Amino acid sequence: MRLKAGGIMKMKLEENLRDSYEYTIKLFKSIGRLVALIILNIIPIVNFIVTGYFAKVIKESPGSTDPPRLEKYGELWIDGAKVFAVTIVYMIVPIILIAIGAASMIMAGIFMPMIGLGIMGSILMVAGIILAFIITIIAIMAIAHMVKVGKLGSAFDFNAILSKIKAVGWGNYMLWIIILFAISLVLSGISFIPYIGWIITLIISPIFMVFIGRSTANV
Repeated sequence: MRLKAGGIMKMKLEENLRDSYEYTIKLFKSIGRLVALIILNIIPIVNFIVTGYFAKVIKESPGSTDPPRLEKYGELWIDGAKVFAVTIVYMIVPIILIAIGAASMIMAGIFMPMIGLGIMGSILMVAGIILAFIITIIAIMAIAHMVKVGKLGSAFDFNAILSKIKAVGWGNYMLWIIILFAISLVLSGISFIPYIGWIITLIISPIFMVFIGRSTANV
């Protein structure tokens, strides 16, 4: 840790990642809780509980030293639904671009003469992915701000969100985003392992969410 002007404690990136790792592996101290998170994460809509647990990690960190207990499922579900809603609002345009792009490429594959449609689809998909990454830069801090303040509207208080990123430092913040993105890509690649990849992904997903929640709160 190092002291900034104004007395604000700022955690270095390597300290953040190490702390987040040490915090996350404590999930394995309670196998029952871990198994419950994995099972809940598999069930659509019900998995909002796991997203709510992710929000609870952010809310209690960095003050807590252990992952929170898995309890008050109704509250967790509501918090998870809020995080999901905010994510959809932020990502609706990239989702539409990627969906249209994918559909265009599929149509071009079915009807070979429609080469132009395939090119347009590729452009739309790339544009959607780039836009999604740019929006993620703001969305992660927006969700953290909403969780900490406890109000849904706080996720769209852009002055407060941008001021928090500025306090962290855009360079440090972007480096952190890139590292998390790289880890996400590696974990996503696991899903392509034949036969067992999807099972491993289901197991890893809630664990990684806890890691991201802790790391986000540290930032």
